[in-house]
Amino acid sequence: DEKEDTVGKAGEGSGNDDNSLNVADGSDDLDQNLESGDCFIGFDLGTSGARMSIVEKTSAGHFDEVVTEALAWDSNLIFDDGNDWGKAIDMLLSRAKGMEVMDRVKAICVSGTSATCLLVKRHSLDVSRKARMYNFDVKGGSSPAVENVMELIDKYVPDKHTARATTGTLAKLLLWSEEQSLSDEVLCHQSDFVSLSLMYEGLNDEVDITTHCDFHNILKLGYDVRELEYPSWMMKLLKEGANIPNPEDVLPSKVVSPGEPIGVISPVVAAKYGLSNDVVLVGGTTDSNAAFFAAAGANPEYGTAVTSLGSTLAIKQLSSTYVEDASRGVYSHRFPRFGGSDGEESDNEEEAWLIGGASNVGCAVLRAEDFSNEELSSLSLEIDPNEDSPLSYYPLIKTGERFPVADSSKEPVLSPKPDSRKEYLHGILQGIGDVECDGFKVLGEVGATPKLPKVVLSCGGGSKNDMWIAMRQRRLKEIYGDDSDDVVVKRATNTEASYGAALLAAATFDS
Repeated sequence: DEKEDTVGKAGEGSGNDDNSLNVADGSDDLDQNLESGDCFIGFDLGTSGARMSIVEKTSAGHFDEVVTEALAWDSNLIFDDGNDWGKAIDMLLSRAKGMEVMDRVKAICVSGTSATCLLVKRHSLDVSRKARMYNFDVKGGSSPAVENVMELIDKYVPDKHTARATTGTLAKLLLWSEEQSLSDEVLCHQSDFVSLSLMYEGLNDEVDITTHCDFHNILKLGYDVRELEYPSWMMKLLKEGANIPNPEDVLPSKVVSPGEPIGVISPVVAAKYGLSNDVVLVGGTTDSNAAFFAAAGANPEYGTAVTSLGSTLAIKQLSSTYVEDASRGVYSHRFPRFGGSDGEESDNEEEAWLIGGASNVGCAVLRAEDFSNEELSSLSLEIDPNEDSPLSYYPLIKTGERFPVADSSKEPVLSPKPDSRKEYLHGILQGIGDVECDGFKVLGEVGATPKLPKVVLSCGGGSKNDMWIAMRQRRLKEIYGDDSDDVVVKRATNTEASYGAALLAAATFDS
């Protein structure tokens, strides 16, 4: 199908608006020579709030974080409201308005939670269907529409494919289509929506909107990150199975590498916050991948792993081999290569894959069980990281797991509950750590190269707990035996996903 080819190939979108293609096609207008003092903005829309980092290129060639701002989701700023994502970005940028660094910003990158998506009107970016978040499970409901979605996935999606996940973008899109026919609507992931809003705010009546997505966010939609196209089975599913006459009109029309320029900022936005009209928007990433960039940098060795200990647990490991197994919640992200002579990625012999998965287990359970920050700190000092807890917990906050096994019926296990808060905390932290261990074991079983991580960098709120880091390293070594003697678990120097997004914004320019 000729139109399918045009839609599917990364960097070959069908739009023609000046705000997008003059940059995304690598035009000479893009100045890629970095100088000391150049600045880059990274945004992260996470599970608990939104954060902004501004980094500056130093004379020594490093990037220092010179501005950081954060806010939490609350009743006035709803985490699953697409319009409130824009409000969050506005609030963060407004705090930096007037700062001298804003004059030196060259690019912006946005990270969002994996598989969080919404539908918008094609010509206005107005939200037409409320966002379905990373943990929205299609099987969480019971209706003819849900049954139809599951039948379509079973019939069309290849066995063990990432897109089979009932929390994935494809399942959410199919459910929307089953509930009500798509009408002049286009799919956007959280990162896409925010980036496009920054590109098109105030210009909606002047240009045609070209929707973009990046290799990382689009993975769970079914996009083939090896062949860099929408696969034939996916187009057949949408057209014949879901009765979407022109699926290419619903899908992002341009797919790029994370960090690849996609367009320039709207002059309306630039004027509002004191930014240059030349500020570039680059392809985004997911929050856990952004955390990997923050912790490991742009050129880590194979076997480097990052565990994000936030509201949920996510692990990533850099592998020289591609692996995938949706039944265990395992997927591979193409790891971007920077520095080629023409901006293209390295050839296939040098491919790198960021493999991993994201669990529904995580530190959110600590808040659900009313542990305060002070209590967590004091009780952790009383726990011996070299001793096992007799409690065997699986600390979910609700039914359903994504990784290391995809099981929408998986139930939380938080009993028996001891009288001692210290012992209860010990059991919960050990339980989360054991899910991490199982996750690395699964990655090795499905073909990670190397099989075990060499270093595990910890980020997220849980990484501040020294006792927990020691506990996790001990249990990793015990579970894997002699093969894991060299495994080191430590806190990452830089941990925030917004910082990783800022580094990604700089990567194309710094290559």
